[in-house]
Amino acid sequence: MDELELFSLDLQLFAEGGEKTEKATPRRRQEARRKGQVFRSMDLNSAVILLLGFTVLYFTIPGMLGSIQDFLTRYFTDRALTEFNTAFVYVMMLDAIVLMAKLSLPLMGAVLLAGLVVNLLQVGFIFSAEPLIFKPERLNPVEGFKRIFSKRALVELAKSILKISLVGYVVYTVIKKYFYIFARFTDMDALAMVRVLSLIIFEMALKVGVILLAIGVLDFIYQWWEHEKSLRMTKHEVKQEYKQTEGDPLVRSRQRQIQREAAMQRMMAEVPRADVVITNPTHFAVALKYEAEEMSAPVVVARGQDFLALRIKAVARENQVTVVENPILARTIYYSTDIGDVIPENLYQAVAEVLAFVYRQKKKAGSR
Repeated sequence: MDELELFSLDLQLFAEGGEKTEKATPRRRQEARRKGQVFRSMDLNSAVILLLGFTVLYFTIPGMLGSIQDFLTRYFTDRALTEFNTAFVYVMMLDAIVLMAKLSLPLMGAVLLAGLVVNLLQVGFIFSAEPLIFKPERLNPVEGFKRIFSKRALVELAKSILKISLVGYVVYTVIKKYFYIFARFTDMDALAMVRVLSLIIFEMALKVGVILLAIGVLDFIYQWWEHEKSLRMTKHEVKQEYKQTEGDPLVRSRQRQIQREAAMQRMMAEVPRADVVITNPTHFAVALKYEAEEMSAPVVVARGQDFLALRIKAVARENQVTVVENPILARTIYYSTDIGDVIPENLYQAVAEVLAFVYRQKKKAGSR
């Protein structure tokens, strides 16, 4: 019997901590982000950079060709070659550097901006040194083989084959479409040939970019799904995290009980200093205190129902605090106020009559 119970207990623990079926909690997501575990699609980055880069290139090529033509005319004509000397070479090299910077700056700026924007849109701003920390398990060959033949690696392989196939098909169709024009290059000047080639390359890049963009969007969805799956938690992990963040329910219950007991002790300590306790007489008890120099109206210093009401009356009698039975007034004060509240204005007259009665009783007792 003991072995059977132990076996049953082990199975329960196994079932509780095994399968990850619960969605990640905000704390789990925050911890993963702190460690740099975020999802993003590199294919989406590449597609946007390719499209924007070639679009910028398409609109800047005419200006590039004009600048290059001016440079060649300036430094490689017969007149320029006859004046060839050290100073000439120095000026030519400076102009070449400036020209290269002017030609490459729009393209480089567009590519850099596209990369930053796409990354920010996917993962936001994040800095984590966690991925750079050396971990000995990364040198484990067994784990390396597992990564090589993992589901992620197979997906990446299938994606690469798909991209190569589609890009190859696009390149083939575009070349086939313009194949007739290649034979006419011999009749064109260099500038016209470059313009035609740029149009062909731009069409090819545009079609490839659109295909890669579609693949990138699908890859982004897949990366999100895989990231969500990797963050899933077991029911046991969710319970443990809840205990860590919110505290053990038993501990919190005990804390609330201690707080209630402390509040009750403070309240009962105020009863001996009250002027009067108004009762139901058995179900409600309200203790009032009034100091004309400090208070604008009587204040409720203690209140209770049933057992607590009996306890308030007992403490009041032990400390010679007057107990007055007025069921309607006791219930009204109990339901309309809390400890530390001033009684409502509509009860001023009734409470004043009770206090006047109490003061008369105390005056008579003192005169005796």
